[in-house]
Formats: sequence, structure tokens, C-alpha cells
Amino acid sequence: MTQLELIFLGTGGGRFVTITQKRRTAGIRILSEKLNIHLDPGPGALVHSLNMGLNPQKIRAILVSHSHPDHYTDAEVLIEAMTQGTTKRRGTLAASHSTLFGNEVCGPVISKYHQQMPEKVIELKPDVTFNVDDMKIVTTEARHTDPDTVGFRLENKDFGDVAYSSDTAFFKGVGKQYEGVRLLLLCVMRPSGKPWKGHMTTDDAIKIVKEAGPEMIVMTHFGMQMIFSGPYREAKLIEQGTGVPTTVALDGMHISVGEEIHVRRTGRRQKGLDEFVKPRK
Repeated sequence: MTQLELIFLGTGGGRFVTITQKRRTAGIRILSEKLNIHLDPGPGALVHSLNMGLNPQKIRAILVSHSHPDHYTDAEVLIEAMTQGTTKRRGTLAASHSTLFGNEVCGPVISKYHQQMPEKVIELKPDVTFNVDDMKIVTTEARHTDPDTVGFRLENKDFGDVAYSSDTAFFKGVGKQYEGVRLLLLCVMRPSGKPWKGHMTTDDAIKIVKEAGPEMIVMTHFGMQMIFSGPYREAKLIEQGTGVPTTVALDGMHISVGEEIHVRRTGRRQKGLDEFVKPRK
């Protein structure tokens, strides 16, 4: 069975985590036999790709959910890598309207010069469907302080569906967009009881998971208050409130999605917890 590999180059988000690098903000690399995607390449995406042995010149697509620095900052340099130093029109850039063209509150954040380099540029709004190699990608609605923010649902018949919420507040129906996914990555910026406009708390995550009914949850994109509160405690709240296995993303963590969902963690707190296997239903 074909496997999808997700590598968490960064698991932090928000202004203070970004400027302190309390957790890295480098986004997620998504790999399979044919696929090489970088999702939300924030500060450090290039450096941490190189440090982890992930050649940025092999990237085939760059996805940017919205135009906030912790999601887009390294996009231009990764475009230059993807196009082999701008010598070849190669690959796909798929990014929100705000990222490409700007809106009333932010953007544009990728120059016209860099937008001319990829073979294909796709403007993203909710319910846009496109393909990257053998992966069907559907954009989902998000409600954030950048009003053009989108999430992503990656669909493949071999290993099932994987989704990423990006930054979003809870709204009725947000979880319905992720029904049937095996693995749901939620940007849980804030802990329970600490709401912040346009962002997700643990309480919001519980409601989303109840709507979506995924096989497994990964919490990521932590703000400073979540880090201080302790994401492991918050993960337990989600698991207890939904019955869905919930894990905390760590910088450098790998997840393989195939017949099983296999989490390989790296980090000081993870001794004895390096393996997690969830059989496919």
C-alpha cells in the first residue's frame, strides 16, 4: 500500500512563538512516491528543510493557506528552489487570494516576479479542487483574521484522506468539511478557556472533532499560551471529550499514513513513546 509521509518542520504559530522560535514555524513537508509538497512555509522552512535532509529543489508544489508571516515567509525562496534557481518553470504554487493579490487587511505577500516562476499558479478559495501529481486537493473554508484563509483536504484512494484546518475560529459546519478523513491536523493555537478572535481553542477543537469523526487527531500550530498551558493536557481533554486518539505534534515528528497511521516522535519528553500505531478501520 502506498504511504503518505508528513514531516513536521515546525509546530509553532502566532506572533510571540514566531519571533522567539519557542517552537519552529517552518510548516509541513508532505511526501509519497510521487508527491513532494511544502505546506505553509513560515520562517525557517528553508533552513529546517536542509537540516532534516529534505532537498528543497525536489519540491513539486507549495501550498499557502493565508498571508500571515508564520505561514508564508519562506515561500519565495522555496519557489526559487522548486524552479531550480529560476532556471526552469516548474511546479505548482497554490495560495490564497490574499497571498497572491492581497485584500482589505493584508497581502499580497508573494511578488509578481516569484509568481511567474512556477509552471502553474492556483488562486485558492473555499471549494477549489486541483491535483498535484496523484493527489486530489480540495480547499476548505476557514474563518480567520485574514478573511481569505483556507484549509486543505488531501484525498487519495490508496491511503485515505488527510486534512489540515489552518487557522480558524469555530463556526457551524466547519467539522463537516472533514467528515471521513483518517487524519485531521488542527491548528489549536489556544488552550481551553483562552479564546482569541479568529483562532482555535481546545474547546473549539472538541466541537470540530465531534462533527468530523476522524480516525486520529494531531494538534499543531501552538501559540505561547498553549505552550505555557501544556499541549499534552489539552490533547487529553480532546481525547476524553471525543473518544478520538489525539497526539501532540513536535518539531521533527514524522507521521506515516498507510494501512496504519504510524507516529514517530523526536524530542526530550518522548522517551518510551516513540511509536503510535492506529489500525485503519
